[in-house]
Amino acid sequence: MGALPLAGVRVLDFTWVVAGPVATRILADHGAEVIKLERKPGPPGSRQTGLQGDLHRDKLSIAINMANPRGVEIARRLAQKSDVVMDNFSARVMRSWGMDYESLRALKPDIICVSMSGLGHTGPRASYVSYGPTLQALGGYTLMMAEATGEPAGYGYSYADMAGGYTGALAALLALWHRRRTGHGQFVDLSQFEAVVSVIGPALLDIAINRREQTPPGYRSQELPAAPHGVYKCRPHGDDDDRWLAIAVRSQVEWEHFVAAIGSPVWAYEAKFRTLYLRMRNRDELDRNVSRWTVEQTAEDAMERLQRAGVPAGVVSNGADICERNPQLKAREFWGTVTLPDGRSTHVTGIPAKLSATPGSIRTPSPDIGSANDYVLSELLDYSRAEQEALIADKAVWP
Repeated sequence: MGALPLAGVRVLDFTWVVAGPVATRILADHGAEVIKLERKPGPPGSRQTGLQGDLHRDKLSIAINMANPRGVEIARRLAQKSDVVMDNFSARVMRSWGMDYESLRALKPDIICVSMSGLGHTGPRASYVSYGPTLQALGGYTLMMAEATGEPAGYGYSYADMAGGYTGALAALLALWHRRRTGHGQFVDLSQFEAVVSVIGPALLDIAINRREQTPPGYRSQELPAAPHGVYKCRPHGDDDDRWLAIAVRSQVEWEHFVAAIGSPVWAYEAKFRTLYLRMRNRDELDRNVSRWTVEQTAEDAMERLQRAGVPAGVVSNGADICERNPQLKAREFWGTVTLPDGRSTHVTGIPAKLSATPGSIRTPSPDIGSANDYVLSELLDYSRAEQEALIADKAVWP
């Protein structure tokens, strides 16, 4: 196994919540020394499990009071020792600390600053604060995910955070590659709003090319005509009574295979379902008929039966499916394990890109807040023990 691909790269991480930490986690998993700057103290073990434990594995943590000028000075000195400074604040925050790109490149000319603000650093809404669900609403996702009644629904989880996080990691890599070739750093102005809008899919193309006003697609196919097409309630599985199956029948051949697989019920031979066009016209009644079959099947059994018949079908996975039952994730050893300071172990999400020569790795759990204070202040910044104690007494550093 080769060295981690980002070994030797240091990232000063101001990010918080989800989008920014996703970006810096990707860099940390592949060997970058990510130093997460915490602006508040916290009790030991306060975020070593759950989502926050997953987001901050493989990182170091320092606790600096950015409301104290001496705390800001520590951060600026650390930026001089770093290759990349990343934040996901609104556009004005880093500037208020004198840690915007123009200020930092005066200290370190080849610094790379990646600012993952919600709406970018220019435009009439540059100073706005945003969260993922807000950006999804602005981008049209909330409407596109409307319920059958037409009421906007949106995603249950913040898709915008994932889109922004992965885009932020890619942007940092591109800037590092540019610096390797030219010796110059740069400022990356990343709008999370634009990141999530860019992956909205067919609806964006329809608006751009056909100039059509969008309506919620519901469970209708957005690619090719299909009927039946949707998710259908299934029989409970163990203690889980919320089981569903996705089915897509796109051609006459698939329809014939579907009918045979579900036992050739009488209703399937009615004239109103004879062709794809007619099935599309009578979609609501068709869906009711299909649901009467699926509700008597477990989602797993129905999926296997339909797939064997050549009909596209798949279980609508929940958390237990993904974490415990998915055979593909198990075979690829996707779920990582880290050992917590108290000796317990916990699972974290894996690294989806498996590099053959320089694979990333999950090495350490999420750190206690401020656990790298001594390393940063002593080894990187050369503060003496007396100076460190004075910083703590002055509340510039949280112990």
